[in-house]
Order: sequence, then C-alpha cells, then structure tokens
Amino acid sequence: MRIARTVLTAAAIALTVAAGTSAQVAPPGPTTPTAPPQTRQQPPSGVPEQPQQPAPPGSAPVVPAPVAPATPTAARAFLAPTGMILNAVRPERVVDFELVIGYLQAALAKSSNAQVRAQGKGWRMFKATEPGPNNTVLYVFLLDPAVARADYALGPILSDAYPDQIEQIWKLYQGALAGPGSQSLLNLTPVEPPPLPPAGAPVPLPGAAPAPDAAPTTGPSARPGALP
Repeated sequence: MRIARTVLTAAAIALTVAAGTSAQVAPPGPTTPTAPPQTRQQPPSGVPEQPQQPAPPGSAPVVPAPVAPATPTAARAFLAPTGMILNAVRPERVVDFELVIGYLQAALAKSSNAQVRAQGKGWRMFKATEPGPNNTVLYVFLLDPAVARADYALGPILSDAYPDQIEQIWKLYQGALAGPGSQSLLNLTPVEPPPLPPAGAPVPLPGAAPAPDAAPTTGPSARPGALP
C-alpha cells in the first residue's frame, strides 16, 4: 500500500508540472505573410544603365533651335577680268532652275547695294544647246566684266531680296542642280598672243616660242574647280 501511494503521489506531481509548463507556452498565432523582396529591373543585355537625374526645379524645357536653310558659305569671287560659272541641271528640273534665274535677275536689278547692281550689269545667263555631262542641261553664267573680289554666291543676293521666300527659292535651286560637283567656276583672262615673226621668216619650231605668263596660283579663284 505504501508503494502504491508513493507512485500515485509522484504521478500527481508530474501532471501538475506538465500542466504548468503547457500553460506558460503561448499557442502559435497566425503566420503573417512576408512581402517578397523588391527586385530592381535590369536594362536589356548590352545596354548600359543610365542614371535618372531629376530636372532642377524651375528649369525651362530645352527647345531645339530651328534649322536654318542651307546656303553656301564660301565666297565665289573672281580675280580675272571675266568669270564663268557652269551649272549642270537635271533635265526634269529646268523649269525650277529658270524660275530661280528669274528671281536672281530681279534681285540684281532692285538691290540697294551698289556693288550687287554692278555685278548684275555684267551678269549674263545662257543655256547650252548641247547636253552636259550625263545628259544634264548646262546653264552658263558669263560675268563680263566681273567685279573684282565681289561675292557671286546666289545665297546672299537672294536672301537680301527675298527674306521671307528664301527657303522655298533655295529648295528649287538645290533640287535643280545635278548633285555635288555640278557647278564649276572659271577665271577667264584675255589671250594676248606673242609677237609674230617678221614677214617671210620661218615659223618657230614647236616649243621654241616663249611660254605665256602663268595663271595666278593663289587666291580663292586661282584655278577652275568644283563649287560646293
């Protein structure tokens, strides 16, 4: 009996300790879902990532500057007494080019610049009957006399006379030309033959006559060349 009472007492103590221990442990609560870590979007392969810089407060948006119509920048001047400009024009655009010639002639006549009016007095314009290179139509500007060192570029003359229409006129002019190298400038100097031998004297052998004076080799128009 004493042994059975001792066993029952030990069992009761064990149940009491177990109950106290379970009362101290809180039941697990609901699990709060954890948000997945935010991943940074990577740029496509091979494209370097550009840092985004915020615009400073109060700054005005950047507006691109308007594109001005293309006009020649190099002066077309002559050093010789007479000059010539050759223009190779597309066959299907001859009407456009001749319309530009009409604007040019009117601009030369009504210009307030005395030098431009002087250029107009010797500025003659011709159309060749024979076809030009690659079956183009060849227009010849003969400047006789040429005003020494005056600028014969069409852009400034037309811009001064038609400031509100220059862009449209220039499109006609540029579109009518046959392309790069379609214009050439020539300085023309009068030929002065050497004195003839006396009457009855034999004709000099080839190469025996004195060489004529060499053409100028300096300056903007020293030799023929393609215009821009």
